Amino acid sequence: MGAILTPEVLVLLAGGTFVLGYLTINQVWLRIFVLAGTVLYIWYYATVADAPLWEAIYTSLAMGAANLFGLMSLYAQRSRMIVPAQHRDIYPQFGNLTPGDFRSLVRCADRFVTDTEIELATEGGETEHLYFLINGSARVQKLGAEFRLPSGTFVGEVAYLTGRRSAATTVLAEGSEVLRWRYSDLYRRSAKSSRFKLALEAMIAGDLATKVSFAVAPPNLSDVMKARA
Repeated sequence: MGAILTPEVLVLLAGGTFVLGYLTINQVWLRIFVLAGTVLYIWYYATVADAPLWEAIYTSLAMGAANLFGLMSLYAQRSRMIVPAQHRDIYPQFGNLTPGDFRSLVRCADRFVTDTEIELATEGGETEHLYFLINGSARVQKLGAEFRLPSGTFVGEVAYLTGRRSAATTVLAEGSEVLRWRYSDLYRRSAKSSRFKLALEAMIAGDLATKVSFAVAPPNLSDVMKARA
């Protein structure tokens, strides 16, 4: 075995695993390949000369430890163990988010149940909150038409994405359970983490796609648009 794994072979194997890692898109496999290459480089530094190359070994150990920490963080991001206990019941409603992304999202949210009807937004008015309807329903009035939003949908997402005034008047039914975020908190977190920003926008995009697929234009839509022109 020792005759096969000569220093020359070790350095070639180490370089090859690094190349495989850099060609891999998956972050977990990239780190595993790089970690394997680091181990091979340490082996090489320990055997290439009469005395181990301790400076190179210590440097490689530090790099390997940092890589291992990053690998553990990636696994933690995908573990349901990090989902806050008080929100584990609703995590299935956010199934397209990793546990880490979901944790970041709910940490800046308020969760409550309404005692009475609450008007969340007024058509054409300013709004500063994004809501997610966990249970219950909401009544929406827009362009003279009225319809209901079921549970599992966002409210205020258009104003959040566009920065414009509310597109509809939305009234939350009594006994409904919701998550509520301040736009300012979400903007601040999104500016700090592109991963958080992409995860949130993916959730909202899916919600909007569902709403559009079931949307029906009111019969007097052309008249409303002419009046606004």
